[in-house]
Amino acid sequence: MEELKQVNNLDQGIHMPRIGDQAPDFEAVTTTGNIKMSEFAKDKWTVMFSHPADFTPVCTTEMSGFAVRKKEFEALNTELLGLSIDSIHSHIGWVDSVKENTGVYMDFPIIADIDMKVSKLYGMLQPNESETSAVRAVFFIDPTKKIRLIMYYPLNVGRNMDEILRALEALQFSDENGAACPLDWKKGEKAIVPPPKNLKAYEDRIADESLEKTTWYLAKKQF
Repeated sequence: MEELKQVNNLDQGIHMPRIGDQAPDFEAVTTTGNIKMSEFAKDKWTVMFSHPADFTPVCTTEMSGFAVRKKEFEALNTELLGLSIDSIHSHIGWVDSVKENTGVYMDFPIIADIDMKVSKLYGMLQPNESETSAVRAVFFIDPTKKIRLIMYYPLNVGRNMDEILRALEALQFSDENGAACPLDWKKGEKAIVPPPKNLKAYEDRIADESLEKTTWYLAKKQF
């Protein structure tokens, strides 16, 4: 049955990128000009996110949320990139409407994916949810254009901006320090050091008083 589902997905032109994959390349028109994914946000992280449609309530709260907290993403060396299956004129009209009614200016690029090419390439269009609207997907893409984390939300549930930023900080922290981030980790908290791989490392671990040890394989420290 699982194999049949996979075949059906292929028949419908749906690709599901995975964590660790290189971000599929594409060229697209956005509200800030044309982009090529492989050349977008050079030496920076990218948070790419889709929304079901312009001029809809949940999407308006989400996209406004990204705009309001754009500087926090910039402080993390990260560019925002939105998408929906709408035309460029629809996007601009929606940006104008939100700015006029709320004062929030969504000035990050929003892809006009009217032909659904990018949505299908990134698995954002999922027929069991909708055949014409992208689900609420979030892709965390590092400076090497590798996909590091993927979040999917259905059409009727908005995302959590605090969690998106927390996850981004955790990815960057882990890369920088070679540590793992435990449940509910937040910036500034202790992180998990890698477990020992031999008895000498095990003995050193036991003797290290700087570590907060739960057991020999679970220990935290302040970085």
